[in-house]
Amino acid sequence: MGIAYEVADTDPVAVVLAWLSEHPKVTEALGGAGRVSGIPEAPWPHLAVTPGASGDMRSLEWATQPEVTLEVYGDPGGWPGRAALRRIALVCALAARELTEAAGEPGAPVVSSVRPSGVLIDAPLADGQPRTLFGLLVTIHP
Repeated sequence: MGIAYEVADTDPVAVVLAWLSEHPKVTEALGGAGRVSGIPEAPWPHLAVTPGASGDMRSLEWATQPEVTLEVYGDPGGWPGRAALRRIALVCALAARELTEAAGEPGAPVVSSVRPSGVLIDAPLADGQPRTLFGLLVTIHP
């Protein structure tokens, strides 16, 4: 019974957020450090790593495959454009895939797979602020 409850401590959002906030390609694509968090906030462009709406919790044992959403926000004034936000989202997704090759810390969750859950979505906010969404299925285990 002990290992089953460890599944509750495997937070894919925290793992992906920590990885991407330190990744040099992500920092470069976003235009500087401090542009990755769990909420949309300046400076722009900004990456928010949030829980996704889908995934597969399997039998709640060992490896689960929850979805993590990459939300790339542009400036409320409308820049950068859709193509630039799409490129940033793809760079971030490719960087997240590198988690599977990273040497993990003892006792930390292990990510064995990162793959798209769908397609890139251009989803500007109601006020016109540009936003691109991309879901990733993250296979993770204690």
